[in-house]
Amino acid sequence: MKFDRELISNGNPMEAIVGFSRAVRVGPFISIGGTAPVDANGKTVGVGDVAAQTRQCIEIIKAALEQAGSGLRDVVRTRVILTDIENWKASIDVRKEYFRDVRPVDTIMAIDRFVNPEWLVEYEADAIIADWGT
Repeated sequence: MKFDRELISNGNPMEAIVGFSRAVRVGPFISIGGTAPVDANGKTVGVGDVAAQTRQCIEIIKAALEQAGSGLRDVVRTRVILTDIENWKASIDVRKEYFRDVRPVDTIMAIDRFVNPEWLVEYEADAIIADWGT
Protein backbone atom coordinates (compact mmCIF):
# COMPACT_ATOMS: atom_id res chain seq x y z
CA MET A 1 0.00 0.00 0.00
CA LYS A 2 1.41 3.39 -0.99
CA PHE A 3 0.54 6.55 0.93
CA ASP A 4 0.83 10.11 -0.31
CA ARG A 5 2.95 12.53 1.70
CA GLU A 6 1.25 15.83 2.57
CA LEU A 7 3.24 18.74 4.01
CA ILE A 8 1.24 20.97 6.35
CA SER A 9 2.33 24.61 6.65
CA ASN A 10 1.13 27.40 8.89
CA GLY A 11 2.96 30.06 6.89
CA ASN A 12 5.99 30.37 9.15
CA PRO A 13 8.75 31.80 6.93
CA MET A 14 11.31 29.63 8.75
CA GLU A 15 9.76 26.54 7.18
CA ALA A 16 11.36 27.31 3.80
CA ILE A 17 14.57 28.71 5.30
CA VAL A 18 15.27 25.76 7.59
CA GLY A 19 13.51 23.11 5.52
CA PHE A 20 10.79 21.83 7.84
CA SER A 21 7.02 21.51 7.90
CA ARG A 22 4.63 22.31 10.72
CA ALA A 23 3.27 18.79 10.24
CA VAL A 24 3.59 15.89 7.83
CA ARG A 25 0.75 13.52 7.03
CA VAL A 26 1.41 10.15 5.42
CA GLY A 27 -1.83 8.22 5.04
CA PRO A 28 -3.50 8.17 8.46
CA PHE A 29 -0.30 9.18 10.31
CA ILE A 30 0.41 12.80 11.25
CA SER A 31 3.56 14.04 12.99
CA ILE A 32 3.88 17.55 14.34
CA GLY A 33 7.35 18.73 15.28
CA GLY A 34 8.53 21.12 17.95
CA THR A 35 5.77 23.71 18.25
CA ALA A 36 6.83 26.98 19.83
CA PRO A 37 4.54 29.47 21.60
CA VAL A 38 4.40 32.09 18.85
CA ASP A 39 1.65 34.10 17.21
CA ALA A 40 1.02 34.54 13.48
CA ASN A 41 3.74 37.22 13.37
CA GLY A 42 6.35 35.02 15.04
CA LYS A 43 6.18 36.90 18.35
CA THR A 44 6.34 34.93 21.59
CA VAL A 45 3.00 34.54 23.35
CA GLY A 46 2.90 34.61 27.15
CA VAL A 47 6.47 35.66 27.91
CA GLY A 48 7.28 34.28 31.37
CA ASP A 49 3.99 32.30 31.56
CA VAL A 50 4.39 28.57 30.84
CA ALA A 51 0.62 27.97 30.97
CA ALA A 52 -0.10 30.62 28.32
CA GLN A 53 2.75 29.30 26.19
CA THR A 54 1.45 25.73 26.51
CA ARG A 55 -2.01 26.83 25.41
CA GLN A 56 -0.54 28.56 22.34
CA CYS A 57 1.51 25.48 21.41
CA ILE A 58 -1.53 23.20 21.64
CA GLU A 59 -3.71 25.61 19.66
CA ILE A 60 -1.10 25.62 16.87
CA ILE A 61 -1.04 21.82 16.96
CA LYS A 62 -4.84 21.72 16.87
CA ALA A 63 -4.91 23.97 13.79
CA ALA A 64 -2.29 21.83 12.01
CA LEU A 65 -4.25 18.67 12.75
CA GLU A 66 -7.44 20.23 11.44
CA GLN A 67 -5.62 21.34 8.30
CA ALA A 68 -4.53 17.71 7.86
CA GLY A 69 -8.13 16.47 8.17
CA SER A 70 -7.80 15.35 11.78
CA GLY A 71 -8.12 16.79 15.26
CA LEU A 72 -6.93 16.49 18.83
CA ARG A 73 -9.10 13.35 19.23
CA ASP A 74 -6.59 11.47 17.03
CA VAL A 75 -3.47 12.35 19.03
CA VAL A 76 -1.65 9.25 20.29
CA ARG A 77 1.53 10.87 21.68
CA THR A 78 2.61 14.25 23.02
CA ARG A 79 6.06 15.41 24.00
CA VAL A 80 6.45 18.30 26.42
CA ILE A 81 9.83 19.99 26.24
CA LEU A 82 10.54 22.51 29.00
CA THR A 83 13.48 24.73 29.87
CA ASP A 84 12.71 24.27 33.59
CA ILE A 85 11.39 20.89 34.73
CA GLU A 86 9.77 22.65 37.71
CA ASN A 87 7.21 24.06 35.23
CA TRP A 88 5.91 20.58 34.36
CA LYS A 89 2.72 20.79 36.44
CA ALA A 90 1.61 24.17 35.09
CA SER A 91 2.10 22.90 31.56
CA ILE A 92 0.37 19.58 32.18
CA ASP A 93 -2.60 21.31 33.83
CA VAL A 94 -3.24 23.06 30.51
CA ARG A 95 -2.56 19.88 28.52
CA LYS A 96 -5.24 18.09 30.55
CA GLU A 97 -7.86 20.61 29.35
CA TYR A 98 -7.28 19.40 25.78
CA PHE A 99 -6.47 15.72 26.29
CA ARG A 100 -8.28 14.56 29.45
CA ASP A 101 -10.53 12.16 27.51
CA VAL A 102 -8.12 11.33 24.64
CA ARG A 103 -5.32 10.35 27.05
CA PRO A 104 -2.39 10.04 24.62
CA VAL A 105 0.93 8.72 25.84
CA ASP A 106 3.24 11.48 26.97
CA THR A 107 6.87 12.32 27.54
CA ILE A 108 8.00 15.28 29.65
CA MET A 109 11.60 16.43 29.41
CA ALA A 110 13.78 19.45 30.08
CA ILE A 111 16.51 21.01 27.98
CA ASP A 112 18.90 23.91 28.56
CA ARG A 113 17.18 26.38 26.23
CA PHE A 114 15.39 26.90 22.93
CA VAL A 115 16.48 28.99 19.94
CA ASN A 116 14.44 31.85 21.40
CA PRO A 117 15.20 32.31 25.12
CA GLU A 118 11.64 33.64 25.72
CA TRP A 119 10.23 30.18 25.04
CA LEU A 120 9.64 28.12 28.17
CA VAL A 121 8.01 25.18 26.40
CA GLU A 122 7.56 23.46 23.06
CA TYR A 123 5.15 20.65 22.25
CA GLU A 124 5.25 17.83 19.73
CA ALA A 125 2.43 15.49 18.81
CA ASP A 126 1.75 12.40 16.75
CA ALA A 127 -1.70 11.39 15.58
CA ILE A 128 -3.30 8.51 13.72
CA ILE A 129 -6.64 9.18 12.05
CA ALA A 130 -8.71 6.38 13.55
CA ASP A 131 -11.46 6.34 10.92
CA TRP A 132 -9.13 6.80 7.94
CA GLY A 133 -10.11 4.84 4.87
CA THR A 134 -13.59 3.93 6.12
